[in-house]
Amino acid sequence: MDYAVKEFAALSGVSVRTLHYYEEMGLLAPRRLSNGYRVYDAEDAARLQQVLLYRDAGMALADIRALLDDPSFDVRAALREHRDRLAQRIEQAEAMMRSVERALASLKQGGTMEDRECFEGMKRLAVEENERLYGEEARATYGDAAIDASNEKVLAMDEARWDSAESLAEAILDKLAEAAGARDTCGAAARELCAMHEAWLKMYWPDGMYTREAHAALAEAYVADERFRSYYDARVEGGARFLRDALKAYCAQ
Repeated sequence: MDYAVKEFAALSGVSVRTLHYYEEMGLLAPRRLSNGYRVYDAEDAARLQQVLLYRDAGMALADIRALLDDPSFDVRAALREHRDRLAQRIEQAEAMMRSVERALASLKQGGTMEDRECFEGMKRLAVEENERLYGEEARATYGDAAIDASNEKVLAMDEARWDSAESLAEAILDKLAEAAGARDTCGAAARELCAMHEAWLKMYWPDGMYTREAHAALAEAYVADERFRSYYDARVEGGARFLRDALKAYCAQ
């Protein structure tokens, strides 16, 4: 039996957006009708069931694709690596729990947390929130090693560098408003905006990860992904699209 995308989403319990994303990742390949509409069949349903099984086990989407497409893929090794990553995250979560417990004990005794404890807890919470919101797509795009290294870089920041990164992020939004107002994606304000954005990325990305190609690919996500688009558009009308276009011009230089 064949299913349209909305029917397949209802049947599987997976959102239409997720089905499209799995297709982009090479996990699903529905056939297309002459009008361009996607059609899913029993083989697609069986493959999606496997994807969801391994996803529930916590495997990265890139590993799942390799598993399904390459008979020689070592699923045991992949699961062991994922187990080790989970152990690291559990250790981080336990450290956060200890920090919260200390905060509660301190408040109970009428005291306050040390500034450094507050700062370390804040960084860990930021990393966890970023993983929750963007972790799946980021790990599928850049790989687990790169994202783990990025998280470690954030956790290693001192307070001065953290404040600098936060200030730069706010300054980028101000510069975006200025550049978008000029309506010139190649103008001086736009070039300064893009240089600021590059500097901001390098504060978070592991050393050697930044390339103009990677920057341009991220720029596309600012328009394609509703979460990014709403972040920029909430501050500047049409801001996400302007930033994407400015970064494409900047990265092509």
